[in-house]
Amino acid sequence: MKAIRRFTVRPVLPEPLRPLSDLARNLRWSWHTETQQLFQAADPEGWRPADADPVRLLGAVSAARLAELAGDQHFMRQLTEVSENLREYLGGPRWYQDQLSQGAELPAAIAYFSPEFGVTAALPQYSGGLGILAGDHLKAASDLGVPLIGVGLLYRHGYFRQSLSRDGWQQEHYPVLDPNELPLTLLREADSTPSRVVLALPGGRSLYACVWQAQVGRVPLLLLDSDVEENAPGERDVTDRLYGGGSDHRLLQEMLLGIGGVRAVRTYCRLTGHAVPEVFHTNEGHAGFLGLERIRELSETGLDFDAALEVVRAGTVFTTHTPVPAGIDRFERQLVARHFGDDGELPGVGVERILRLGMETYPGGEPDLFNMAVMGLRLAQRANGVSTLHGAVSREMFSGLWPGFDPSEVPITSVTNGVHAPTWVAPEVLRLGAGTFGSERAENALAGAEVGGETGADAGTAGTPRRWDAVARVPDQDIWELRRGLREQLVTEVRRRLYASWRRRGAGTAELGWIDDVLDPDVLTIGFARRVPSYKRLTLMLHDRDRLRELLLHPTHPIQIVVAGKAHPADDGGKRLVQELVRFADDPRVRHRIVFLPDYGMGMAQKLYPGCDVWLNNPLRPLEACGTSGMKAALNGCLNLSVRDGWWDEWFEPDFGWAIPTADGSATDEERRDELEAGALYALLEDRVAPRFYDRNAEGLPERWIEMVRRTLVTLGPKVLAGRMVREYVERLYAPAALSRRALEPAAARELAAWKTRIRAAWPQVAVDHVEASADTVVGGSAELGSTLALRVRIALGGLDPEDVEVQVVAGRVDSGDAIAEAQTFPLKPAGGHDLEDRWLYEGPLALDRTGPYGYTVRVLPSHRLLASGAELGLVAVPNASTGDGGGVLLR
Repeated sequence: MKAIRRFTVRPVLPEPLRPLSDLARNLRWSWHTETQQLFQAADPEGWRPADADPVRLLGAVSAARLAELAGDQHFMRQLTEVSENLREYLGGPRWYQDQLSQGAELPAAIAYFSPEFGVTAALPQYSGGLGILAGDHLKAASDLGVPLIGVGLLYRHGYFRQSLSRDGWQQEHYPVLDPNELPLTLLREADSTPSRVVLALPGGRSLYACVWQAQVGRVPLLLLDSDVEENAPGERDVTDRLYGGGSDHRLLQEMLLGIGGVRAVRTYCRLTGHAVPEVFHTNEGHAGFLGLERIRELSETGLDFDAALEVVRAGTVFTTHTPVPAGIDRFERQLVARHFGDDGELPGVGVERILRLGMETYPGGEPDLFNMAVMGLRLAQRANGVSTLHGAVSREMFSGLWPGFDPSEVPITSVTNGVHAPTWVAPEVLRLGAGTFGSERAENALAGAEVGGETGADAGTAGTPRRWDAVARVPDQDIWELRRGLREQLVTEVRRRLYASWRRRGAGTAELGWIDDVLDPDVLTIGFARRVPSYKRLTLMLHDRDRLRELLLHPTHPIQIVVAGKAHPADDGGKRLVQELVRFADDPRVRHRIVFLPDYGMGMAQKLYPGCDVWLNNPLRPLEACGTSGMKAALNGCLNLSVRDGWWDEWFEPDFGWAIPTADGSATDEERRDELEAGALYALLEDRVAPRFYDRNAEGLPERWIEMVRRTLVTLGPKVLAGRMVREYVERLYAPAALSRRALEPAAARELAAWKTRIRAAWPQVAVDHVEASADTVVGGSAELGSTLALRVRIALGGLDPEDVEVQVVAGRVDSGDAIAEAQTFPLKPAGGHDLEDRWLYEGPLALDRTGPYGYTVRVLPSHRLLASGAELGLVAVPNASTGDGGGVLLR
């Protein structure tokens, strides 16, 4: 029989055990080993590391066991120590506070918006890399003491759980999550009533949401939940599933995240006294509407739309995570228009102004679509990609928003992602480090709280902190025993999960005896786990199945492969790839050497990364924005075997693994490209990877392999930390954004908005009229290295003042089409007044400091002290063909 009502009965802890509740509800336990050990001691049978949940565990412990623990002196000492450690962690100064004490000008607080957060398997609000990255961002911010507030949605069904049918087809299941059984607290007003966020919908309807709070160390995470009684059934389902539903459903989710999220932050700060954020960071375009809500707030203080827009832009950071236009949310303009204006949200803000923010005004854009990434870029003065290569791809992809500028000058920088090592490093690896240089220093190094900041005795070689250099002193035997032990743990985990999967597929116990022989802890183990869009090429390894079988079954150098991944529920193409891989792995000839594990998530990943010897990644380059799974594997001593895409493109070294050659420059046919790159993958495995793993010395140790493991831990480890990433965000993006925001008091905001309006109106009349160079420097089309050109340029300013612009000479080597490469810019200075036609004279030298084909041109850019870059307005004036005898002249 089914219950007619469901509710949660909370345990009543004895007074001495009350600190357990605080420990369970602060998600720091998910990356703090001592806290995990405490809960394991409380209920050794109930604690399962793969899906650990202290809140659920405390709810299941019997009253008798709680009374026993309250009288256990050893347990109580352990509880006191762990509780005191958390208190110190939450209240003590950390890196951010140290920077403030040294005079750094940093934001009072930052609001970080993301559609998903992967903090722990006990709070399943993530689908893949974007959410895991967001969770790691919060954890690293907490470790560093960064005053961040996370903002997202609480999905009552989370993302789907994956299983397989008998024939290997992916099946989705959506469990119902009860917030009262999760590590969450309901945000309440002073009178104890639940706080509410309200959005206006068309037709006089309203969308209500309550706000749940998760505590991620020092960082509060606010999650908006539409499943409240005030809502009609349709509105209650807005936060039902992550990435579910049609366009209208997704639009409402993103309005609630962006607009409702800002209102939730305001409520939280009002109730708790938390510092009000000066900087708003939107992690992908899903939360882009947050800028519109802040414009509405400012308009109520008397600022007009343009001035409010400047204030919002100054304090906003936008991070793009997709290298392909298809990965961006785009809505029909009419759908967006219907939800805003006098009959929807943001009354008083012109709908056309809103629609223009998301309009694809560049060549090839679709004017009837509203692009969330385009709006995100227009509402943020600072933007970044998530690896060096992805930054370049993003500048190219969005260059149409800055016409007249080369992609290299598009104002999108990059901050390469990192991973939160205390979450992803196996306890055994941590113990190896602790045995070498102490547990506290090992944990600090993993957290990244001080990496790069050591001086004196703590400064290692080549910029590597000495605490990481200490890994070099670990004996080969210890490293190899560690790797073998982790591989053995993975084998056990794989067999358990594989057995459970086959049972769900309908197999009887009598036909599953073969699972006891699946995988071998002494065989080279390769991992491949990620989402399953087509560009990640799950089945590239199957391109030549006979050759793969030979690798799997090699008599002396066999390999074994563990595969996991989910296809989007609406992606039948991805599901077919999963089925293809599963059917190959079901073959009795190879099923002991290759497995597919369904329901890939954080719990599985924390066993998979440490247990693999090699991490495989073979996306279509350059479609992988970053790809952090290989970073997590590397922190456990796993070597990477990857296409040079994402982070691997900038940090690959032969000491850390192998680069799969790509055919992107020679093969236009996708099938031919797959053939070439699969062949390169097989060759690497046959000729280099497997032979090195099995090449043993007299003691039976693979010396060269162990040395690669050691170099990966010592040299690559510090680079891939989320602590390094968050410090970069603080120093390169958050701090400048806060300073820009502080500079835009109302009068300054109005002045900047009026200046931009004046510049845009006059710009069609701005022109480079004439360019001339000293005639004696260039003789016969060539000049000598070290000589100097004296340039004189006449500029028509169209009524603008010289202070409104910067005139630059752009120079560098030129290619056969006279395009300037590796360009350098040099300012030219006004020389005297203007003539009757309002033309101004500018002069300056150009030193010829490099040999070979060389050229220059002249351009005019808007210039203002409050602009973040000269390209910000997307306006530039350059010479035309009749400018004169210098514009674009080629020097050889």
